[in-house]
Amino acid sequence: MTHPIIPPPELVQQWADMLATHTDTEVFSAAAQWGADQELEACLRLVEIDAGEDAYDFARYIRAARRPKPPRLKEQAHDAYWALRHNPNEDQNANQNWDTIRRALEQLDG
Repeated sequence: MTHPIIPPPELVQQWADMLATHTDTEVFSAAAQWGADQELEACLRLVEIDAGEDAYDFARYIRAARRPKPPRLKEQAHDAYWALRHNPNEDQNANQNWDTIRRALEQLDG
């Protein structure tokens, strides 16, 4: 038995609109990621339903391992500062690192 994963029309339209400003690879990767996320969530719901109380923690562990949250801007800025501080002449991402630090500083309450 198959369970097709069909994106809502609004999301399909969003991806179609993205084609004007993004590469095909970026758009198709976003669509593939959406489908993979749907499949993972469906599988984890089955685990949670069928395997009892311990399965909830297992599903949470799998979800965190397979879909980690990106680091917070504060953590990114810390890493950027470390890279600039310890390898100032070898940092090939210096402009990006300075931009990350700037964005973190802009978020501070003035």
